[in-house]
Amino acid sequence: QVRLVESGGDLVQPGGSLRLSCAASGFTFSRYTMSWYRQAPGKERELVATITSAGGSTNYADSVKGRFTISRDNAKNTMYLQMNSLKLEDTAVYYCNAKWFHFDYWGQGTQVTVSS
Repeated sequence: QVRLVESGGDLVQPGGSLRLSCAASGFTFSRYTMSWYRQAPGKERELVATITSAGGSTNYADSVKGRFTISRDNAKNTMYLQMNSLKLEDTAVYYCNAKWFHFDYWGQGTQVTVSS
């Protein structure tokens, strides 16, 4: 059974940091391109960051460049998102996505709230 389980979401003050994790099971994690998406209330889901299967290449949304870092540990079947200098507008549910050819899996999401 395929599972993607996000964790690490929390309430944090502006300027703070969080580290999200996505634990994968039920598929060959190392084959998949992994991404973080987020969805704020009343808005469409947006791509935050992507990392290739071996971790050799990453891409970021302009809104998070320089503040967020995506990484993965294929030995642990886990992906991470280090989020620094958090802003109010980073408040959203963050989702983990795994993609390989037509295979496309999603986690249930973890809530990140940035508030003073």
